[in-house]
Amino acid sequence: MKENNFRLILAIALSFLFLTIYSYFQTPVPKTQTPQTTQNTSSVPQISSDTKATSAPKTPLESAPIIARVHAPSMEIEIDHLGRIVQMYLKDKKFTTHKDEGFLDHVKRLIGLNKEPLKPLTKLPLLGVDALKPLELRFADSNLNQEAFNKPYKASVSDLSLTQGAQTLTLTQELSGAIIKKILTFHTNLSYDLKLEITAKGALNTAYILSNGSRPVADADGYAFHGVLLGTQENKIEKIEDGDIKEAKSFKNIAFIASVDRYYTSLFFSEKPLEAIVDSQAGTKNPLPFISLNGSATLHGYIGPKDHRSLEQISPVLTDVVEYGIITFFAKPVFLLLDYLHRYTHNWGWAIILLTLIVRIILYPLSYKGMMGMQKIKDLAPKMKELQEKYKSDPQKLQMHMMQLYKKHGANPLGGCLPLLLQIPVFFAIYRVLYNAVELKSAPWMLWIDDLSLMDPYFILPILMGISMYAQQAITPSTITDPTQAKIFKMLPLFFTLFLITFPAGLVLYWTVNNVFSILQQWIINQVLEQKKLKEIQEHKSAHKS
Repeated sequence: MKENNFRLILAIALSFLFLTIYSYFQTPVPKTQTPQTTQNTSSVPQISSDTKATSAPKTPLESAPIIARVHAPSMEIEIDHLGRIVQMYLKDKKFTTHKDEGFLDHVKRLIGLNKEPLKPLTKLPLLGVDALKPLELRFADSNLNQEAFNKPYKASVSDLSLTQGAQTLTLTQELSGAIIKKILTFHTNLSYDLKLEITAKGALNTAYILSNGSRPVADADGYAFHGVLLGTQENKIEKIEDGDIKEAKSFKNIAFIASVDRYYTSLFFSEKPLEAIVDSQAGTKNPLPFISLNGSATLHGYIGPKDHRSLEQISPVLTDVVEYGIITFFAKPVFLLLDYLHRYTHNWGWAIILLTLIVRIILYPLSYKGMMGMQKIKDLAPKMKELQEKYKSDPQKLQMHMMQLYKKHGANPLGGCLPLLLQIPVFFAIYRVLYNAVELKSAPWMLWIDDLSLMDPYFILPILMGISMYAQQAITPSTITDPTQAKIFKMLPLFFTLFLITFPAGLVLYWTVNNVFSILQQWIINQVLEQKKLKEIQEHKSAHKS
């Protein structure tokens, strides 16, 4: 019989690898019912070929005239002559202290091949240069749309400072058939209020679509979800990942529409139900998000990090913008616990350690049951080997006698594996939380770990993780006799070390501490088993003497 412990560890390793690869290549399928989806209808402004042709100015975006700038200590916004937010900069040191670099570049710097010091950014741009911009407006009337992209807006002020709190900026565009006003009130929490006033001259069709912009590009990580999230008034979620949209679709009863990457988002939300359109465009895999409107309208926007507390303060519905893939329903409570611990520790590293301890305590009954089940199988190994030798030419009889042996001694061949395999969703949920939490960005722990969202600069944590995993193997009882299995089993710590070496330090910290607690837990279980065996031996001797 194959060694249960070996198969368990190998299953966990392969499951972890599979889930990571799956989260990169496979579109997460929401478990909740999706919002009503239809093709473009007559009630929705069509994104016609004429509209697409005039959707971008002839002037390159990088040289498009900037007519207004909004300043605050934590951000800077640039608005161009078409009334769009062409760039949002984050100036907080949390987002500019460190500039991420690749693994090879980091190794070159570590061994001295690259001696140029890493310079902190002065400000972090969130929006792509050639991407669809927030506040871009497209009319259903192609002639009006063409004129709107050729006539510039005028700003009420060219420079707006938020040092004294929220401030208002009015953008005005006078067209032959209508007057458009975008009245924007900017807040220091990176949100803004938008009041659109459209005054038509005559019986002109003023139906239009307005974009919250393509997803930010400040973090190009491939393991996280990239695309558009739509939340309904009933708290249901629709996900459209990059490359998934082939033709325009409309979604009704929307509470928010958000373009997201791993850490950042650009979104619209409203207390009143919105109708959204998501389209595709040749040459880009990014979904193009819009909301459908007609005449004057009021809504709210936000461009910035997916910080759970900040989004909750702006509007509780926006916490759904922070999603963790197919396991979001379970990962979100894990994050809330981590955030609760951080409120007391004021250090995300120590919060991760406390979270690990709490998880180990909660899962201890499962771990104990699993280890006891594996111990029973181990104790039966000699008898199982005898049966295998005796009935090696008769598989049916072997199976029958094996089951009788299990039943007689109260052993379950899966009893040692299943309780531990059930822990995989917990570990994966924590992995997703630590990998996607923008709160960890530039968050120090202690000593050399000054950013839990980046890999360990000296690879110390991954090495400690590998050593602790090897120590856990050494202290865990095993009956592996097959040389090939034994070699693979011993290679698993090296496999995990290499696999996690470029992962965020916060994730590797969790895995290392989890191994340490597992070693302590295994030691306790070993002591319990040893005491149980001594007791059984003493009882056997007493019975024999009597």
